[in-house]
Amino acid sequence: MAKESLQLAEYAAGLAYRDIPGPVIQRAKDAIADTIAAIAFGAHLPWSRMIVNYAAQRGKGGKARVFAPGGAKLQAPAAAFANGSLAHAFEMDNLTWPNTGVHPGATMAMPALAVAQERGLSGRALLEAVVAGSELMIRVGRATKHNNETRGFHAPGTTGPYGSAAAVGRLLRFDTPMMLNALGIAGSTSAGLLEFAKSGTGAMVKRLHLGRAAESGIMAASLAEQGFTGPVSVLEGQFGFLNVYCGEHDREALTRGLGSEWASLRIMLKRFPVHITSHTSVQAIQDLRGEHGYAGSDVASIHVAGNPKMATVNNIPEPADLMMAQYSLPFCVALAHYKDPRDPASFNMRSFNDPEIRALARLVTITVSDEAKAAHGHTIASTVTVTLKDGRALTRRVDSFKGTPEQPLSVEEMRDKFLLLTRHCDQKAAARVFERLQDLENEKSLDFVKVDAAKAKKAVVKRAAAAQKKPVKRARAR
Repeated sequence: MAKESLQLAEYAAGLAYRDIPGPVIQRAKDAIADTIAAIAFGAHLPWSRMIVNYAAQRGKGGKARVFAPGGAKLQAPAAAFANGSLAHAFEMDNLTWPNTGVHPGATMAMPALAVAQERGLSGRALLEAVVAGSELMIRVGRATKHNNETRGFHAPGTTGPYGSAAAVGRLLRFDTPMMLNALGIAGSTSAGLLEFAKSGTGAMVKRLHLGRAAESGIMAASLAEQGFTGPVSVLEGQFGFLNVYCGEHDREALTRGLGSEWASLRIMLKRFPVHITSHTSVQAIQDLRGEHGYAGSDVASIHVAGNPKMATVNNIPEPADLMMAQYSLPFCVALAHYKDPRDPASFNMRSFNDPEIRALARLVTITVSDEAKAAHGHTIASTVTVTLKDGRALTRRVDSFKGTPEQPLSVEEMRDKFLLLTRHCDQKAAARVFERLQDLENEKSLDFVKVDAAKAKKAVVKRAAAAQKKPVKRARAR
């Protein structure tokens, strides 16, 4: 008899708001606000507009909003598909640490919010659902030991449907059998391949994976609500998720600490609009430049000692497009010498084609640290050594940054980030939305959650045009 899937379904169906500690509620609110801001910024990009156009054509007549400036109201599955994709459009959506291949805001909170708007549910109900989905999905991610990505799957596309289904199921007050069916159905929608990282082409699909996961959870829960069934051993069975997608896994992690340890507190907010593997290295560069005042032109070489993923998947010295540049650790480290890496506007085609940034990226080497070997890769710590042309070697080790569970953002810092990402929107309206999101548990209706367009749209149009420009051709480095 299946055990872990049943226990998770029972937990998700039974979690009550009154049982959730205040800090966990706050982390859920932060994840929601952070995701909406990421969507608002990413909405203008060409790949985002394609997603929104597709969703708008097929989801008309709904009550759930797309959180683009002036975004339309769509049916919940279409809105979740769009919002999940847009949240990941520019490498800014939240995830967890230790890394579990889980992106709670994009794949789980957004479908729950779409259904809450569609059915006229309250902020308190949404928060309860988001925590239930988060507690379940993070444990699924932990159980994978990240071996779904070792096999070539893009993890959030595979774990996301479970969190989405659980959150929507809790929102709709599923009992345990119905929740178990929703999870069983969701398991057959897990998808997403990492081939874009190997081929160097097609990185748009990376964004698509999270939107599909968000949409899939709504479909799974909607079918379960009608009596549709799925396998009760979807996670731990012989041909279940862990055995098929991961091979080696930690089955016990599915329920470890369930009901006593709040996995939601491990949600991490990004500081930079880059892949998470680059965060500690970029932070190290900021620290070293702040301390020693050197310029990018002073650098002879850069060495990063980090985890295996940094040294392989994200070791892309010659990214082919802007999306791959954000996925490239060498490019991100190089850009941090010339631009403010905290500002997503720094990652544009002008920076992508900057010969100084491109040349510096080719001077970056990456190896696996002894620490990462001992931890089997489960660390994002990096030690960065910058060797200057005058012979000095500057070294900094970083294992955390603002936004991690160890260094959470304050409400003021959250507000600053929210307004930075929505600065092309109506700022007074954006500030009001943020304040109401911080008091979400007292909101009776969620229709207020929308992103109003700014009166002046020149900055948005300009960035959209810049993002569409093709990169200049350059000789391959030898």
